[in-house]
Amino acid sequence: MKEDYYDILGISKNASSAEIKKAYRKKAIEFHPDKNPDDRVAEANFKKAAEAYEILGDQDKRTKYDQYGHAAFEGAQGFGQGGMNMDDIFSQFGDIFGSAFGGGFGGGGQSRSKGSDMRIRVKLTLEEIATGVEKKIKVPRKVKAQGVKYGSCSACNGKGQVMKITNTILGRMQTAATCSTCSGSGKVLLNRPSGSDAQGMIRKEETVSIKIPAGVEEGMQLKVSGKGNDAAANGISGDLLVLIEELPNNVFVREGNHLHYDLYISISEAVLGISKDLNLLDGKARIKLESGIQSGKTLRLRSKGLPSLNGYGNGDLLVHVNVWTPKTLNKEQRQFFEKMQSDSNFIPHPEKSDKSFFEKVKDMFA
Repeated sequence: MKEDYYDILGISKNASSAEIKKAYRKKAIEFHPDKNPDDRVAEANFKKAAEAYEILGDQDKRTKYDQYGHAAFEGAQGFGQGGMNMDDIFSQFGDIFGSAFGGGFGGGGQSRSKGSDMRIRVKLTLEEIATGVEKKIKVPRKVKAQGVKYGSCSACNGKGQVMKITNTILGRMQTAATCSTCSGSGKVLLNRPSGSDAQGMIRKEETVSIKIPAGVEEGMQLKVSGKGNDAAANGISGDLLVLIEELPNNVFVREGNHLHYDLYISISEAVLGISKDLNLLDGKARIKLESGIQSGKTLRLRSKGLPSLNGYGNGDLLVHVNVWTPKTLNKEQRQFFEKMQSDSNFIPHPEKSDKSFFEKVKDMFA
């Protein structure tokens, strides 16, 4: 179970906007990566605080959270799969730190490189989509090789930036540019372990657990933060982007959160009426077909479809009734239908006549 956002920031549920911002700034400074280099626990707390502020610092999102909790944001980009990444945080909330870290992270405006994102497809059955599922997927990621060492870049003195002086009509102007030697990381490779690439990285298969919420759709993309390729030196890992692929179902046809089901019944069942048990994706439902039901009739079972991704209820199950016509008949059956065809008054109405007639029909075609 995910930790409560109010508890993460250490505030009450009645906290004002100013109190929320103050609490976040305190947590962000406490767990800032510049104060806690290479500290995975501090980095995780830093991300959790940013995720909490992303929700509680926005009045609309806070209202949804107070009503529905974490379910209001399941499957949304950046949430539910390890939180926001560093780029997200500093691009959205970097100004909240004031001058505490020189206006950026990495010190003095130095940037941190990010590993490349990875993309995978995950195939889901309709049953898995109905309930949500946790998938364990083997992902070949680029990670730092064991024993790799990085040192400060001499070209930029470890700052990640170099100063350039340009002559303009307004005079000499000084601008900062990303260091081309270290690509802005401020670090360079000192040794290259056997089997590693030019950045000291190797490819290693890792099992990643992906929690997929109920109600996802074909083509939807989820993000697992930090599970893409690692970055060299002090960079941050890329993300794993998960593309949802929905497998076809032999029984149900999906339309948004609604499901369509073709129910075939015999002539006698249509004439007499019957109760049917339907096997749903996650249980059973009984429906009653009234006597004299016509082929093409659609019955709607409320809330028996797929759940909404945002936790706002379920879609419906639409049952389409189809009366099955037999292709082969025995002698008695053929005589029965020939009699029907020749005498328009032969068939009484099921609601006005003796049921024994229709029971004979049922026995004949059972």
